[in-house]
Formats: sequence, C-alpha cells, structure tokens
Amino acid sequence: MIIPTLNEAENLRILIPLLFSNGNKDLIEVIVADANSDDQTKSVSQSLGAIYISCPAKSRAVQMNAGAKIAKGEILYFVHADTRPLESFVADIKTNISKGYLAGCYRYQFDSDNFLLKINSWFTRFNGIFSGGGDQTLFIKKAFFNDLNGFDEEYIIMEDFDLVRRIREKAEFRIIPNSIKVSARKYENNSWLRVQLVNLTVFIYFLSNKEPSKIKNLYCRLLNHR
Repeated sequence: MIIPTLNEAENLRILIPLLFSNGNKDLIEVIVADANSDDQTKSVSQSLGAIYISCPAKSRAVQMNAGAKIAKGEILYFVHADTRPLESFVADIKTNISKGYLAGCYRYQFDSDNFLLKINSWFTRFNGIFSGGGDQTLFIKKAFFNDLNGFDEEYIIMEDFDLVRRIREKAEFRIIPNSIKVSARKYENNSWLRVQLVNLTVFIYFLSNKEPSKIKNLYCRLLNHR
C-alpha cells in the first residue's frame, strides 16, 4: 500500500488505521511517500505504524515510484490520502489478480450528497479513456509495474492516466464493480462547472501530448487548491 502525500496528516489519522484494520495479515505494509510536508504527516504516519519516506520532489509520480521501489509485496496498491477503500479491498484485489488481471481500480462515490457529483460518480463504472484516475486507486502486480518502468516522472500531473494508458497496451485493465469513497474537497473549493471545464481542458492537453509542465501550470492556475 503506497500513499503519496503533501500535508495530509488529518486524512492519514483516519486512513492508516482503516487500512491496517481491514488489511489484516495480508497487508504487508503501508508506505507514506511524502513530499516534505510541513504539517504532522511524518509523525502521524510513524505513530500509526506506516513506513514514512521523504521524497525529493512534489510529484506523485516520483513519490509513488519511490514507494514502489521499497515495497516488499508482489501486489502494489496506490491510494490517495483522501480516499477511503472498502473493508473488502484485500479480498477484491486478490480475487481479480487470481482471475488473471494484472492491474485495475475501483469505481467511486463522493463524500457528498451533491446531485451533480453523483452523476460524476456514476460514470466511473465505464472502462474507457477517462477511467483510471488516481482517485479510483490502482492495484497492479509489482513485476508488471516494473516491466512498465513505473510512473513516468515527466508527468507532474496526469501520471495516473499515462500509466493506465500504457497498461492497456499490454493487458486488460479491470474496474472492480464496487465503489470506494473519495473526497469532494476540490469541488467544494471551486464550482462544479469550473472543475469540469478544467478537467476537460487538461485531458485534451494530455491526449494532445502537450508538455506535462504546461498541463500542470494550467491546472494550478485555473483551480483553487486550498
């Protein structure tokens, strides 16, 4: 289990105990790959039994690769700090690996009753070009991850979609038909329409092979990331 973080102490206080409680003996380790947070991310992680590593860049690709490098398990599971995996996550992943899937993710639901966000969530059941974002989490066999050379660290944004695109070139990508819970904080800090338009623009840039730095600058400039 690998969690990329930047100032996520409060979320980790909830997430890490949940992971250990539901993972039982099958969860070998929880690795927090941190981008030099200035909150209590390090102390919270270590006090709750996670392995904490400090990474040289504020880049999820760099952070998740660093976590994968030291991971001992044969299956990697990448989770954002503000997501809440299901109690059955270990069994779900093991079942799908046993069926021959090398990588996959979940559907999700937002921690909000907003009707528009419920519509967004509904679309995560479809296995198309828009699926596989980091909020859906990602499980992948470590050997396959290594064969793909992990996350492309050129992508300081959209690293998740880039990896899934490369996964699809070599294997069938699986969406587990259960929904995890994800945070609506990005929508709470911006309007629903603004987030949708920015996401669409960023995705068009990604599909057009624009430079990752330009995509990142656009994303950061147009959205409030408070």
